Amino acid sequence: MISKGIRLLADNVPVHTAQASVVTAHRLGYELLQHPPYSPDLAPSDFFLFPEMKKPLHGQQFDDRVDVIFEVEQWFSSKAEDFYKEVLKQVKKRWQKCVTLQGDYMEKN
Repeated sequence: MISKGIRLLADNVPVHTAQASVVTAHRLGYELLQHPPYSPDLAPSDFFLFPEMKKPLHGQQFDDRVDVIFEVEQWFSSKAEDFYKEVLKQVKKRWQKCVTLQGDYMEKN
C-alpha cells in the first residue's frame, strides 16, 4: 500500500497533531489531509456507523453491559467487507466537498 500512496484523514486531537506523529507519517510517505476544525459529518462513526448500528438495536433493552457488548460485536461481525468500503467512499466525497466549499458546507438555519 505504501507504494500506492496512503492518505490519512486524522482528526485534530493532540495525539494526531503531535510533532512526532506528523514527522513519522511524513517519513513513512503518508499524505496528511487537513481536517476542518469542526466536521462531524467527516467522522464515519457519526454519519454512517452509528445510524446503521442503531437500526437493528432500536427498541431493545439490555440487562447489562455484557449484553450490549455482545450485540454490538455480533453486529460488527455480520458486516461484509463492502459495508466498510462504502463508508470510505463517503468520507472521500464529504472531505472533497468540504475542501471545495472551504468549510462552508453545513446547512444553515
